[in-house]
Amino acid sequence: MKELATRTAVGIVLILIALVAALLGGWPFAILVAAVATIMYVEWSRIVARWSFGWKLLGFIYCLLPAISLLWIRERAEFQGIGKSFDLLIWVFLVVWSTDIGAYFAGRAIGGPKLAPSISPNKTIAGLVGGVASAAVIAGAWANMVGLPAVLLWLAVPFAIAAQLGDLFESGLKRRAGVKDSGTWLPGHGGLLDRLDGLVPVAVLTAALMLSGWL
Repeated sequence: MKELATRTAVGIVLILIALVAALLGGWPFAILVAAVATIMYVEWSRIVARWSFGWKLLGFIYCLLPAISLLWIRERAEFQGIGKSFDLLIWVFLVVWSTDIGAYFAGRAIGGPKLAPSISPNKTIAGLVGGVASAAVIAGAWANMVGLPAVLLWLAVPFAIAAQLGDLFESGLKRRAGVKDSGTWLPGHGGLLDRLDGLVPVAVLTAALMLSGWL
């Protein structure tokens, strides 16, 4: 119970920081995104410290692309007629947050067959379903409420799956390196890489859809 309380408190603080920066936009959001991307790369570098240069280059791209994507979403969505940039950015956040929260509680409450035991022993199929369902309801409701493009109502489902694949990718990275968490400075969460592994694919996919004209 104490661990859950700590995890929840830290999570709320992180969410509030993200929301305030997203609302302000401009340089406050850019500074936060740059700082987060830098910390993520530091954590990645520690994980792959003994691996080849290719892994370090991959980490640079892995941390840079979502940072650019988030800045693009925040600053460009309104110019592309998608709706308010802040609203679309919150949709991205809600997909990731609701997927994480839904998967966590569904997995703990239901349990059952493991999703990928060789990569992440704690993840279950029930958690995957719970996360996807949570994202579909919460992110879909937000898109409908603020008048975002209708396509986002159903994109919440595949993007929630992408978020969980991002989580599994980082879990596989840590398992190969023989480490439990990317860091220890976030009580109940590990490091930033542990918390934002699901945001990476969702942010990049959303920006890609904007660039391609699908949004």
